[in-house]
Amino acid sequence: MRPLVLVVEDEPPLQKLLAYNLEAAGFETAQAFDGEEAVTLIEERLPDILILDWMLPQLSGIELCRRLRRRPETARLPIIMLTARGEEHDRLRGLETGADDFVTKPFSPAELIARVRAVLRRVRPAFAEQVLTFHDLRMDLTAHRVFRSEREIHLSPTEFRLLRHFLEHPGRVFTRVQLLDRVWGSDLDIERRTVDATIRRLRRALNAGGDADLLRTVRAEGYALDHKLAVAG
Repeated sequence: MRPLVLVVEDEPPLQKLLAYNLEAAGFETAQAFDGEEAVTLIEERLPDILILDWMLPQLSGIELCRRLRRRPETARLPIIMLTARGEEHDRLRGLETGADDFVTKPFSPAELIARVRAVLRRVRPAFAEQVLTFHDLRMDLTAHRVFRSEREIHLSPTEFRLLRHFLEHPGRVFTRVQLLDRVWGSDLDIERRTVDATIRRLRRALNAGGDADLLRTVRAEGYALDHKLAVAG
């Protein structure tokens, strides 16, 4: 599952260049040309990291960063800011607003991709690991095997992708629409109740040994992987 990078940049040539290089490096990309469009895209599908230009029409990058940090669902969204400003006080202002890193134009795509990988390793260690763990759950991405304590769990390809998505974002609540986009793919015509059915099968597989339920159902919202349930149980 490729990390999704949302690039918010109002210069089409730079947008095209960044999208080409990021996708060649193994990332999935989405593009916004102003702050308001970025807000809409983030509400539709939460990216794994945001590349955000400082100077944008309608809603500036610095104000968008500030807004995202105030919202619980995006408070921890990794943000790399792009700017032509090189002054130290501007850099400090961007970092104080909540940016995780700061890249000054002009820059090479290779440098930016290295920064993206570094930020993801720091704030989302799951993307750098070949083994994902949560509570007593372990997923070996290389061997394509899942274990609950010492018990091996046999999953369908879709159940494996769904569990991997949860393991890469523990504690975060995802709506059915978001899960359809991230696990099944937005180009497929699949009903939302498919998510519920797959969650039920995944739950049965994970809890077959009488273990506590790690999948939390959030009424009217969606689902999350949450160890608090296991502790309480």
